[in-house]
Amino acid sequence: MFIRKLEECPEFTAGDGSLLRELLHPDKQPVALRYSLAQAMVPVGQTCLPHALTTSEVYYILSGEGEMHIDDEVQAVVAGDAIYIPPCARQFIRNSGIVPLVFLCIVDPAWRKTDETVFAVDPLLG
Repeated sequence: MFIRKLEECPEFTAGDGSLLRELLHPDKQPVALRYSLAQAMVPVGQTCLPHALTTSEVYYILSGEGEMHIDDEVQAVVAGDAIYIPPCARQFIRNSGIVPLVFLCIVDPAWRKTDETVFAVDPLLG
């Protein structure tokens, strides 16, 4: 049995600017998984940097509310929403609420730095 406690996972700033805690990654833990699992947090009023992964990703919103941008689509998201992000889609999320926006990130196959492109900041995003 392998159990990973969130509070024991170090928090770091991800390439897109979100605060991340990596829970499971097949290259870092003794788990036979194709995917990686992390918890992300975007502070009130903040926006992640636009980025794209060559792999698919799912966000599952745990708390807060935000505005999800995938390519040219924009939609409001709240706790309980699952968001599928296709491979190579330009994406970012903005916290539009009054509490931190917290969500799980599932990347399949598992996240690797070489699979991610972070784009220059859009002046309209601040």
